Amino acid sequence: MGNTIGRILVVDDDLAHSTTLKTLLSIWGYDVICVEDGEDAVYFVKKTPFDLILMDIKMIKIDGIEALKRIKGYNPAIPIIMMTAYSSVESAVEALKAGAYDYLIKPLDFDALRLNIQRALEHLELKKENKRLKQSLGENFDFNNIIGKSESIKKLLEKVAMVAPSDANVLITGESGTGKELIARAIHLNSNRKQGPFITVNCAALTETLLESELFGHEKGAFTGADKRREGRFVGANNGTIFLDEIGEMPMSMQPKLLRVIQEKEVQPLGSDKTVKVDVRIIAATNRDLEDEVIKGNFREDLFYRLNVVNLHMPSLRDRRDDIPILANYFLKLYAEKNKKQIKGITPRAMDLLLKHNWPGNVRELENAMEHAVVLSTGEYISEKELPLRIRKNLQPNIIEEDAKTARDQAISLDEIEKQAIIRALKIAGGNKSEAARILKINRRTLYLKMGKYGI
Repeated sequence: MGNTIGRILVVDDDLAHSTTLKTLLSIWGYDVICVEDGEDAVYFVKKTPFDLILMDIKMIKIDGIEALKRIKGYNPAIPIIMMTAYSSVESAVEALKAGAYDYLIKPLDFDALRLNIQRALEHLELKKENKRLKQSLGENFDFNNIIGKSESIKKLLEKVAMVAPSDANVLITGESGTGKELIARAIHLNSNRKQGPFITVNCAALTETLLESELFGHEKGAFTGADKRREGRFVGANNGTIFLDEIGEMPMSMQPKLLRVIQEKEVQPLGSDKTVKVDVRIIAATNRDLEDEVIKGNFREDLFYRLNVVNLHMPSLRDRRDDIPILANYFLKLYAEKNKKQIKGITPRAMDLLLKHNWPGNVRELENAMEHAVVLSTGEYISEKELPLRIRKNLQPNIIEEDAKTARDQAISLDEIEKQAIIRALKIAGGNKSEAARILKINRRTLYLKMGKYGI
């Protein structure tokens, strides 16, 4: 098309008229092809992409209405402007019902024709742009409860929309509680593997032997307690997706085995000398800085690059405060329905506290706080009195005095003390769960169970 601004097909058995149109449209900057019959028009549309069609209604072989219907059946998006020397309401209505963009009477008003063409092409471009935006913003996606309107979430979802249809491995990074698994599920549900399984494995919740068995399977008698043969999660995820959560916690001795699965696309069960072919997409997640772990020698560099083909970073809740009211009201509705309570909303003072809180536990902590508030609520609105004490610390002193009796009545439970101890240990350990477990003098599995219990 060179420097032309669009390709137009003119369909008219009046040679003089079509020649005039071709000359005029070419002067206006369009690339023009002329045919004499509706049958030829259908043929050319299937062979060549056009931005717009100008078509006469009255033609000898196949008339314009029939050609319009056939073209719309093949490509419903293409705008078609009908032309006729016979002004009749019936033919105009029939053409519009069949999908015509507009209807012009011969002899044509060339100014009106130019305006109609411009509008039709602008309308087509707008439809294309809307489709692109819907796809890039995820509007055609199964969000799986990914909620937010902040710029950081919009940019993340644009990237998810591009990544999902591919088969590339994805590494999702971000703090605990930001929703990494939700993003992993959204990628799977909008991929070509969506009909296949989505299998989740927490790499930090199992001992080394159990993790290897969990991932790759084992034969009967492979280790103490292996009383029967078991297929691993990779085999279970065949033709689907496996989500390896907390990949940064995977022991060094396990990492080359995972690397081999990625490279060879096969697994070797514990206690077996045979391998099993698998076709699995890997999505991994971590709250650690894996590049730093590579430098420290805690994570294999070759495995890192195999997993980090595409990186998606989950923003913390404190970095997307615009989403706090939306998320808070979503969780309010969710838990009000679960607890069969009629709660209309959140008071301004309570919302102000939610917006001021730093949310070290991110979205998971907000969900926990709203469930807590709903359970304690006795009125139509969630007030500051129903929020957890850790969030109410931003109350003014006089308000704290007013609510002192309520605070004493509610008291700090042992669970709350334990939760704060875990949060403090994680901060001291810089998010390293193994180190946090050592500080708390508990094993890593116990730590994970308690983090899940308290929504950390």
